[in-house]
Amino acid sequence: QVQLVESGGGLVQAGGSLRLSCAASGRAFSSYAMGWFRQAPGKEREFVAAIGYSGRSTNVANSVTGRFTISRDNAKNTVYLQMNSLKPEDTAVYYCAASFGGMATTTQYDYWGQGTQVTVSS
Repeated sequence: QVQLVESGGGLVQAGGSLRLSCAASGRAFSSYAMGWFRQAPGKEREFVAAIGYSGRSTNVANSVTGRFTISRDNAKNTVYLQMNSLKPEDTAVYYCAASFGGMATTTQYDYWGQGTQVTVSS
């Protein structure tokens, strides 16, 4: 069993930055890949970024490439999403997720957090 708790969301003006954190507990953090997804009102949950077990491999959605960076600290059991140059269209609930099957861009992850709201004003 893995428990995931996101934090760091909030209200920010367009062009601003936020860093989301996801703290994990339960099974060994370094044994699973991590991902970030987001869901805006009335839309499906979409992939944002993923990172492999060690942190050496990452994948970022085209829509956020160059603006968002995913990283992890296995010593702290935490994964981060650094979001820069935020746009109003980035407004969504952001979820972190854990996968024992490796990095994936689909929602086929094993565990999910409750989400944290990010709102970008224009």
